[in-house]
Amino acid sequence: MSKCIDAAHGGSFLEELNAKWSDHNKALQMIRDILMYMDRTFIPSTHKTPVHELGLNLWRDNVVHSDKIQSRLLTTLLQLILTERCGEVINRGLMRNVIKMLMDLGPSVYQEDFEKPFLDVSANFYRAESQQFIECSDCGEYLKKAERRLNEEIERVSHYLDAKSEAKITNVVEKEMIANHMVRLVFMEGSGLVKMLYDDKCEDLGRMYNLFHQVSNGLSTIRDVMTSFIRESGKQLVTDPEKSKNPVEFVESLLEKRDKFDKIISSAFGNDKTFQNALNSSFEYFINLNPRSPEYISLFVDDKLRKGLKGVKEEDIESILDKVMMLFRYLQEKDVFEKYYKQHLAKRLLSGKTVSDDAERSLIVKLKTECGYQFTSKLEGMFTDMKTSQDTMQGFYSTYGAELGNGPTLVVQVLTTGSWPTQSSITCNLPSEMLTLCEKFRSYYLGTHTGRRLSWQTNMGTADLRATFGNGQKYELNVSTYQMCVLMLFNNSDFLSYREIEQATEIPSSDLKRCLQSLACVKGKNVLRKEPMSKDIGEDDAFSVNDKFTSKLRKVKIGTVVAQKESEPEKQETRQRVEEDRKPQIEAAIVRIMKSRRVLDHNNIIAEVTKQLQSRFLANPGEIKKRIESLIERDFLERDNVDRRLYRYLA
Repeated sequence: MSKCIDAAHGGSFLEELNAKWSDHNKALQMIRDILMYMDRTFIPSTHKTPVHELGLNLWRDNVVHSDKIQSRLLTTLLQLILTERCGEVINRGLMRNVIKMLMDLGPSVYQEDFEKPFLDVSANFYRAESQQFIECSDCGEYLKKAERRLNEEIERVSHYLDAKSEAKITNVVEKEMIANHMVRLVFMEGSGLVKMLYDDKCEDLGRMYNLFHQVSNGLSTIRDVMTSFIRESGKQLVTDPEKSKNPVEFVESLLEKRDKFDKIISSAFGNDKTFQNALNSSFEYFINLNPRSPEYISLFVDDKLRKGLKGVKEEDIESILDKVMMLFRYLQEKDVFEKYYKQHLAKRLLSGKTVSDDAERSLIVKLKTECGYQFTSKLEGMFTDMKTSQDTMQGFYSTYGAELGNGPTLVVQVLTTGSWPTQSSITCNLPSEMLTLCEKFRSYYLGTHTGRRLSWQTNMGTADLRATFGNGQKYELNVSTYQMCVLMLFNNSDFLSYREIEQATEIPSSDLKRCLQSLACVKGKNVLRKEPMSKDIGEDDAFSVNDKFTSKLRKVKIGTVVAQKESEPEKQETRQRVEEDRKPQIEAAIVRIMKSRRVLDHNNIIAEVTKQLQSRFLANPGEIKKRIESLIERDFLERDNVDRRLYRYLA
């Protein structure tokens, strides 16, 4: 048989080997059947080799391991696999039978005679091919080729190799095509990972993730590059002066960036938790690089809850609020956000400009869930005040309604000092008609509530005026209380200078200039005429009623106060108030910790306080040290006599 097989030439060599193997198996089967009794009784008792195994050993030693056939068989098998790798069709059935023959002869025959040389040759093949591919392909194309080769090898195993070979050959392909070129692929100029992230190439990113997943340090390499890309691009976004000019656009850019990477992680990276964590840490890093992020996020909410959610479905409103909460979680200075949010909420409630009370309450519930009752108690108090004020006004008009007649009407919001943002109580001179009405309300309110004090916040009010212009046109003007005070001066005067208006109203200079600007300089809303004509208000300007004023609308809104970025002095003032509010919180945390621990060293106090307060703000170690000194002065703590860095709690 061995000579017949060896005599076969070219393609007939494997066919002859397969045919002879088939004949040998049939003969072996017949011999085993004839000697079955011997196989069952004599062989086990004498520990001899069974007939079938003996036949296989004879075939192995005389055919497969013969000098002439062994090397020829290996060369032929490897050549056919190479032919198939180059895209040509081979006889897979014949290959399967021959490989099965090697497996039947024992695992060691398959592994030593075929598998080891096959893996070595494959490694050399893919090493050369990967080098050729990477020189002439971009990253996306290369990954497609690598994926195709990997799938081909898996398919090859399923057709005619031992199933146990799959892990070994895929390891070879992954090592030669991915692991050895990993860094070059990730950083490939113009097509690497950064370019894919920039262009949202989810398909290519998914392919890279799946291929790198199998390689040691593959995913950590992708994750590190993605993290540095997000941090760098995020840093550019939050430090870009142009983006910072418009707070709403600033936050929308952040949300777009977040949506972009959420989509990439869900569709390309299989919602991998480690990638989600990297994304979260990156956002937390760059959002806090801009000290105005808390203010801008609050302004974004203000914009949406004023006008941006009109006609939006309830589920979409929830989606927007959830996105806001996601950004809120990244803030280290949550107390700064609270400060601004309270100011903006106050303006919305007092001007009646909120789109949806349900949306307002929904956001407060989300903030309460995130930060606890203490964070939102004052915000909820603001809503309570608005409801109580409605009941108070009903009581006032039921008492004084007949006496007031057809004169001006007054709507007062009575605000609890502790719940609302602190305002400087600078009152302007109200028109006499309104002053009488205000005094009536004061006497009514103080008569029904004992031990209370009222101070008017005229800078936060609005008014509706009926105006008749020179051409007989009548309009209803919706203005701020300051603007009402200015306009009503013109009932008794045709012409007033800036100084005369300032003296008559006593409105603070900066507010008065903004007020006059909106009345005289805004096209379509210019109910006053200014001389000389210019965009800015000067102290020598003079004003008169614009008799030629016309509008398509009967009700004209003038100078609706919208939340704007704080000026630098206002920003400093807010920051100062925040720092003051933090002091008692830091002291309370120190006392809580020391009360439970009794004795603690300086570094551990700093660490514990920082950890305890991180849900609201990032405590400054220098400020914590000052608070410790203050508590020592007030006999809450004392220093240890021996170790000066050790503190003791004094009961």
